[in-house]
Amino acid sequence: MAIASPVVGADRIDLLHTFVRIVESGSLSAAAAQLGTTQPTVSRRLQALERLFGLHLIQRSTHRMTLTADGERCYAHARALVDEWDAIQADLRGEREVPRGRLRVVVPHAFGQAQLLEPMLQFLARYPQVTLEWMLEDSPVDFIADGVDCAIRVGGVDQPQLVAVPLAEVPRIVIAAPALVGAADPHDPALLPRLPWIALTTFYRERFSLLPATGGPALRVDIQPRLLTDNLFVVRRAALSGLGAAVVSSWLVTDDLREGRLLQLVPGWEAPPLPVHLVFPSARQIPSRLRAFIDTMKASLPHTHGMRSLG
Repeated sequence: MAIASPVVGADRIDLLHTFVRIVESGSLSAAAAQLGTTQPTVSRRLQALERLFGLHLIQRSTHRMTLTADGERCYAHARALVDEWDAIQADLRGEREVPRGRLRVVVPHAFGQAQLLEPMLQFLARYPQVTLEWMLEDSPVDFIADGVDCAIRVGGVDQPQLVAVPLAEVPRIVIAAPALVGAADPHDPALLPRLPWIALTTFYRERFSLLPATGGPALRVDIQPRLLTDNLFVVRRAALSGLGAAVVSSWLVTDDLREGRLLQLVPGWEAPPLPVHLVFPSARQIPSRLRAFIDTMKASLPHTHGMRSLG
């Protein structure tokens, strides 16, 4: 195995690349093995990078290695720069990049656990040289500070600094427990304002609209929720308990509807569907692993149960 050049011959891209390998492999020895060099050389490159910036990047102890706050910021920038450099080299050489390396993806809690799990596993099976960090988070993402490659969002995207790739849409229906409806007609829209409600605060609080499948004007429904939450799983559990009716993503309650634990109210009416986008910073060069992930999601998500292609 060829030994890499000593640190005195390493340029700044080499130093950043070595730093990224240290962070992603978890140790100096693992990084050395991946780079085909020695642990002392990797250690010297790390020290050279720290001297270059005048910062302490990694805190090392006997049993573990952790990034300092400066190291976290350096890693985020280094990952972006190394990705761009690799893509430039591959493009100019006319090479076809093999997806490899670490991909950090942020997905919504409920959606990421349910609808995105199978496409994610398909992606990993197809690209064995990619390591995936699958982070469940509903809050906004700081792509640079958190070193995130992309995020999947349910709902509209209005940030011009992001590239938004449309993937699919989520149908939404009105549901309730049979005991809550009682002898009333679940098809009657006039029933809706009389019921207690559970509000999903991310998308509705005190009112929502329904659209008829056959076309025509929307139906506006004003509500006074008994429970407000930002978590779909909480909405489902509360609805099953009979606490109130709710507007939910149809994939969430498929089994409950089939087995009679919940009823669909006003069949033939739906809340406006929610678009699903994959987003990433517009200024960033797209590495092959991110391109492969985007292609996998575009191909898989519209055919996932409870989803549909964008109209």
